[in-house]
Amino acid sequence: MLPKVSLQNQPLKLVDTFKAEVKLPSTRFFSLYVCGITPYDATHLGHAATYLAYDLINRYLTLSHTNIHYTQNITDVDDPLLERANRDDLDWRDLASSQIDLFVEDMSSLRVLPPNDFVKVTDSIELVISFIARLKEKDCVYQVGADLYFDVKPSLVELSISEEEAISIFAQRGGDPDRIGKRDPLDPLLWLGNKAGEPGWDSPFGFGRPGWHVECTAIALEYLDRESIDFVIDLQGGGEDLIFPHHFMSAALIKAVTSRNYSKFYVHTGMMGYQGQKMSKSKGNLVFVSKLLKDGVDPMVIRWALMIDHYQSYREWSSDLLLRATTEVALIRQALSKSEVYPVAGHISELIAVLSNNLDTPRALSIILKWAQQSLDGENSHLLVNESGEMSRTLDALLGLAL
Repeated sequence: MLPKVSLQNQPLKLVDTFKAEVKLPSTRFFSLYVCGITPYDATHLGHAATYLAYDLINRYLTLSHTNIHYTQNITDVDDPLLERANRDDLDWRDLASSQIDLFVEDMSSLRVLPPNDFVKVTDSIELVISFIARLKEKDCVYQVGADLYFDVKPSLVELSISEEEAISIFAQRGGDPDRIGKRDPLDPLLWLGNKAGEPGWDSPFGFGRPGWHVECTAIALEYLDRESIDFVIDLQGGGEDLIFPHHFMSAALIKAVTSRNYSKFYVHTGMMGYQGQKMSKSKGNLVFVSKLLKDGVDPMVIRWALMIDHYQSYREWSSDLLLRATTEVALIRQALSKSEVYPVAGHISELIAVLSNNLDTPRALSIILKWAQQSLDGENSHLLVNESGEMSRTLDALLGLAL
């Protein structure tokens, strides 16, 4: 349960990836689907920054009395996981299980609220098989060797980039545009016929495993679709690197099966960088949450640091950023430890206003810092009141900061 905080009838406004600013409804059921991890490595700060952003959305909507249903998948069978398990001579299931446990621990330490559904792909194989069967009924599936592909051509009119650029990105992000036998370079894989030594499942299409995009669509449709509106979910989230091909393909698959739109809103997070480049395994510039925690870094300092810049901007992690967050969190804690502090009502109203405006955490943190400085300023001693508990509860509920 979140501490009770009145949001003063301020609805949450977000900047949608495709529609500019949108105002989220605050009085009805709201469904949120965020693409989860592939558990072949520890949680890095790029993951943490993304899930923290949707945690803030989850908190704000919950405090506004919205019945929010949040689903997140886990891609616990995929090429990177199998390659890592093979490299390290591990059972792929044991590797996935250990990394899922570590992810949950990391998110808990950072006080990221768990989703309502945390769904493994390996527990959803029948959902995927059923979804592919529905696609086959629509005559938009074809076979190349032992593999099944989706005919995406009718959806390419919705592309916001050129097909040439799309093919380039597709190749970089798990696609196989050069596969001989495909009808279109951008057609995504639905079902991968089994390769020797790899896991697989029986299906009407042969022994094998699902493709990437169809997993998320099958899970979202099962857990979140209300079937009474013209879109399946309210909000699709994830890092901006998922805009294409993943979320584009997900929308195309849903439209083919249901003749409805996939998501009413799309809200993506910016990338996290380190040493001048986007964090990625291939570049070897990952900073892991678990390593920071093991080194004694306060999880609330990590959380604060990840909110210093806006969630939709490119952000750089650095030792200077960590030092700044450490100093600022110490200042807030010093103020909260006082029995009497500067009056909080005005600051809390400002805090709610800036967070309601597309989660403007940089301004939110500056408001909190201003309040702390006013509370510690000796010249304000005659104004101080016994309200530190109210500020503490507000920071906990809105920002997940247990200080």
